[in-house]
Amino acid sequence: MNNEVSEKAIIMKKNYFAVIDTETTWNDKVMSIGIVISDDVSFESVDKKYYILTPECKSGGMYSYAMLMKDIKVDLKSTRSAVMQSLIGTLQDYNIKYIFAYNASFDYKHLPELQNYVWYDIMKLAAYKQYNKRIPESAECYSTGRLKRNYGVEPIMQLLSGKYSYSETHNAICDAVDELKIMKLLGYTIDKYACAQINA
Repeated sequence: MNNEVSEKAIIMKKNYFAVIDTETTWNDKVMSIGIVISDDVSFESVDKKYYILTPECKSGGMYSYAMLMKDIKVDLKSTRSAVMQSLIGTLQDYNIKYIFAYNASFDYKHLPELQNYVWYDIMKLAAYKQYNKRIPESAECYSTGRLKRNYGVEPIMQLLSGKYSYSETHNAICDAVDELKIMKLLGYTIDKYACAQINA
């Protein structure tokens, strides 16, 4: 049995999910995508891919400054069609059925090619006091339990990790890694996210 076949056999014995983040241009076009593959037990990254879309990346956006960073490997810089073909190939390699994102409706809307997957919003647990036990009693919340303010990735990561120096990178792959970290810090199994599905 060659290495490629044995690796595939190991992959098929586990269940994996994906965490995705996108960054967009001033014209609301996707210019970069980060995707992290994790197994659903350890919540540790087993693979990650970083894509830059061209010509969209040339248009500029709020976080263009973070698109190319030292020590961040770009797996593919190409047209949207080529990027999505590669990304979907990665999802298929790991038999992915579930995609997670923070404020998932944003990424879901911007990636119609992936709308046949089941999407879940990490924020629907992270920003609600009944799920996020680190939210203090004094925090202002709506009757639904959701924080009224400061429920983005940066303040939630600070709250969960206790590292108040943490700053969101706004690089798609770095942010996807951080969003997976939020899931691990919340400590819930995948089935707990049933209430967070956005495309039921």
